[in-house]
Amino acid sequence: MIRLASLLLLLIGLYGVLTTKNVIKMIISINIMELGVNIFIISVGFITNGVAPNLTEHIDSSLSNFVDPLPQALVLTSIVIGLGITSLGLAFARKMNKKYGTYDLTMIGGMKDE
Repeated sequence: MIRLASLLLLLIGLYGVLTTKNVIKMIISINIMELGVNIFIISVGFITNGVAPNLTEHIDSSLSNFVDPLPQALVLTSIVIGLGITSLGLAFARKMNKKYGTYDLTMIGGMKDE
């Protein structure tokens, strides 16, 4: 169920990127896509009744009930990269608004609305 929700978020973000001409809405759509991908990656590493991969004398050492920490590390890295991409995109959008006075890509690119 959670994987379907993450796929839905990914598709909503993709739809937003492909259909809007506003740069701010595109950045928000990219963030929604990133959220969907992060939730999917976390759901891949989830194990019901799993435990942290710390070997102690109190925990059974069978490998089948350990949660994989790699997806969590990848998502933490992805969050930091997403923050950088968002801040860079907002900086470009602000610069574009100062230069052209709009956030609409059709107004600055010379393209005509059909």
